[in-house]
Amino acid sequence: MKFRYFFLLLIILHLSFCNTLQARVYRVIVTKTEPFSGGKNFGQAGSYEKLTGQAYGEVDPDNKLNSIIQDIQLAPRNSRGKVDYISDFIILRPTDISKSNGILFLSLPNRGNSFPADTALLARGYIYFWCAWQGDVLRGNNRLTMRVPYASNNGATIAGILRTEFQVTSETATLNLSSGFFTGLTHHSYETVSLNNKDLTLTKRILESDTRDTVNESEWAFSDCSKGRFPGIPSTTKISLRNGFQPNFIYELIYTAKDPLVLGLGFAAIRDFSSFLKYELKDESGFPNPLVSKGESLNPVRAAIMQGVSQCSNFARTFLFLGFNQDENGLKVFDGVNAHIGTRRISLNIRFGRPGGGGLQHEDHLFPGSDPPFSWDNESDQISGITGGILEKCISNGTCPRIMQTLSSSEYWQLRASLTTTDSYGTRDLQIPDNVRIYLFSGTQHSPAGSADQVSGFSMNYNSYEPYLRALIVALEKWVLDGKEPPVSLYPTISTMTLTTPQKVDIGWPDIPGVPFNGKANELPLLDYGPQYDFMNVSGILTQEPPKVKSDKPYKTLVPKVDKDGNEIAGIRGINIRVPVGTYTGWALRRRGFGEGDLSSLNGMFISFKNTRKDRKAINDPRLSLEERYGSHEKYVEAVRRAAGELINEGFLLPEDAKAEIEKAEKSGILK
Repeated sequence: MKFRYFFLLLIILHLSFCNTLQARVYRVIVTKTEPFSGGKNFGQAGSYEKLTGQAYGEVDPDNKLNSIIQDIQLAPRNSRGKVDYISDFIILRPTDISKSNGILFLSLPNRGNSFPADTALLARGYIYFWCAWQGDVLRGNNRLTMRVPYASNNGATIAGILRTEFQVTSETATLNLSSGFFTGLTHHSYETVSLNNKDLTLTKRILESDTRDTVNESEWAFSDCSKGRFPGIPSTTKISLRNGFQPNFIYELIYTAKDPLVLGLGFAAIRDFSSFLKYELKDESGFPNPLVSKGESLNPVRAAIMQGVSQCSNFARTFLFLGFNQDENGLKVFDGVNAHIGTRRISLNIRFGRPGGGGLQHEDHLFPGSDPPFSWDNESDQISGITGGILEKCISNGTCPRIMQTLSSSEYWQLRASLTTTDSYGTRDLQIPDNVRIYLFSGTQHSPAGSADQVSGFSMNYNSYEPYLRALIVALEKWVLDGKEPPVSLYPTISTMTLTTPQKVDIGWPDIPGVPFNGKANELPLLDYGPQYDFMNVSGILTQEPPKVKSDKPYKTLVPKVDKDGNEIAGIRGINIRVPVGTYTGWALRRRGFGEGDLSSLNGMFISFKNTRKDRKAINDPRLSLEERYGSHEKYVEAVRRAAGELINEGFLLPEDAKAEIEKAEKSGILK
């Protein structure tokens, strides 16, 4: 009910502030202004200030640019026939805005969480901002949230089928109905229409491909057992299992949910608030754009860049595909886009949508969003029969940005990155548009980390792509501001024989003692979610759950070929790949007790080289030892220095980051 009371208050507020006919952000409220980082200076940009607030917007359901938003016609309207929303935002701007370089840089929040600002970009004068777009994220722990309305049939409750998956890493008695692998306890749960679980289906299986075993209805309940024994306290938003949810299983629940949120408004919120910051001097109530200093008559923004990381990369791709890079005045919103470590589209514009789902090989495998088209340019899909591309709409209206798609190795194994650059059957490379660059950060995992992976039992892959990504963002800045071409794309291809099937002999995987390999990658069939789902637009209503396989011909998933050390050949080979101290992968396999043999989420492995020839021979490790490769610590450091120089010359490393990498090598214990 809190959402409904909230929107009643919002409509009252709207009557006070809105007085024009243009549907857009009509009020921007800055609730707090404070020095950023204690007033520290960042290069020539000087000190920054942090602005926190909310953007109040309205969307015209009858505008053709908004008509794609699922259930917008069923959302409550304000007095002017528009649909309201509120989005939290944070802005970092130079205290002296004249010291900005004119780049407005949107860092999309991931499940409400803000990525830290890159201080090197602040030193260049970037105006950083974060804006909430995901209406099912709950408040708390400094998450940025968006308030969107429920859909209803003239006030009558809307209900529908909903399938959700549960996976845990330790025994758990009770979970939220929204407790997916990636969402935990931080997302809104769609209520069940009834506490009666008769005729509902809860199943469990070990591997994603296993047959589902039904859990008897007496063994589970819509309830909360967190403070007592099963069956616990009845709850319309929680589920409990008599003997607890176990780590070795995938649990799947299909139930009837009610009160869908109009989540597709998130696309409009990003479009409209970004456009406001880029083009406007003040809001409709006369309050100034937070980027425009008092008394100024010019907006300081020269160009806008959107960066979407992981889930938010999927958002960015869908944002472009659905045509939201054109604002309601026909203007281009973003001049540049970095779609980082995400190659799907997002299930945001779906009734009872859950945009936090991952679509991986073991986790959330059947969630929508892995639907064609996959490519940036228009291509004919041989399996679905459709023709299209991510840039189709922006090509038609002249609002395409310049794009950098940046990838870790994990996206090839888990998120079918090869389908963005090959045909459906993996037999030929696709042509990449002139306004797109694609880069693989060789030998990296989705989110670099050096800790142990509980699920695989191996150390995760710490190899960081951050220095190389930073250099590419600077190149993107120069591309959009000055037209300076960035480095050519670097990614594995069929034609260079660096992209292949995930079989051991094909990729050239070495026999590393104690490291299992089974050639498993995230395969993709064409799925049927029922006649009311529009897979091309990732929009509509899911009526077939679980989905049926629509074609007996699956899409072909290809992965990067590796060298004799197990490190990838193609892509941006960073210092750790040019001067390796081990094998760096973008994949790892689950161990016994955790769905053994399936892929371990988006994690990779780091498998160190032995120090000496004697050590490696003792365990039959075919990879050369550190001693055989470098001879001494000094020679290792010199090799790092040479590699850093090469990467600077190639445009993939900034001098200040090269210096830091060399210093890191000097301080390391390699061959000391």
